[in-house]
Amino acid sequence: MNIDSIGTWAGEVYKALENSGTRTLGFKLVKKATKLKKDELMAALGWLGREGKIAVTQTDEDIVIALV
Repeated sequence: MNIDSIGTWAGEVYKALENSGTRTLGFKLVKKATKLKKDELMAALGWLGREGKIAVTQTDEDIVIALV
């Protein structure tokens, strides 16, 4: 894992959210859409969160990620 990889994964997550129609997906759906491993997805979410591009909320059933 390196900075370039994390940036690439963040781009994949961003595209998946952007193409979802609602710009919002649950964690499981983002994982499925991007085919990233859990640790790769978490690193990508950290990147996007630090840049202020996503909002993350917790529901009873899932973690919901939305573009802001």
